[in-house]
Amino acid sequence: MNIIVLGDGLLGSEIVNQTNWKFISRKKDGIDANQFENWSNQILQYDIIINCIAFTKTYDIDKEKNWLLNLSFVDKLIDFCNINNKKLVHISTDYIYTNSISNATEEDVPVHLGTWYGYTKLVGDALVQLRSKNYLVCRLSHKPNPFPYDNAWFDIKTNCDYVDVISDLIIKLVASNATGVYNVGTELKSIYDLVKKTNSEIKASYKPKQAPGDISMNINKLKNKLNENF
Repeated sequence: MNIIVLGDGLLGSEIVNQTNWKFISRKKDGIDANQFENWSNQILQYDIIINCIAFTKTYDIDKEKNWLLNLSFVDKLIDFCNINNKKLVHISTDYIYTNSISNATEEDVPVHLGTWYGYTKLVGDALVQLRSKNYLVCRLSHKPNPFPYDNAWFDIKTNCDYVDVISDLIIKLVASNATGVYNVGTELKSIYDLVKKTNSEIKASYKPKQAPGDISMNINKLKNKLNENF
């Protein structure tokens, strides 16, 4: 398969590390996602484009930064892939499963997490489903390995895992030519449960008030596709 990864953050770097797939990024190549037209010709030769570019500061209140990377760029990428007959693998987030707030006003973020990150990732996810001719959407979250903090949240339900584990699942989905939407994760756990497996000294802590307590996902579709038991 002729594949390129967009972005070299935690997830993009790990996918590349496990596969040696080509990648392009702001740090390595000086690309600007908001000026996609200036460098889109550099990815014309690839058949599958894995989009790991996103604004990921979950609680940042800057609407424009979220909007530009998580929506406007995705919109342009969809058009590019459709016109040039490419498959788009889009990295979404499990945060889209967070409940919306009660008694919302016109000034509140319309749905789910109550942040522009959650909202723009949700709409970007929907745009891919609505407009892309050939796509794979992966809803997930991941943690660095080793975990860099002294404590971890125990009061959260999540299917997240370490970035190397999540990257492996994405790679397997791509290799199996999966299409459509997949929840990508492992067994239900807290972040404390996850970290405790590799760090017996980790301390349990409460999550911040603004963080969701339940972002659990059904991963049966993933299991069936990959025939894995986890």
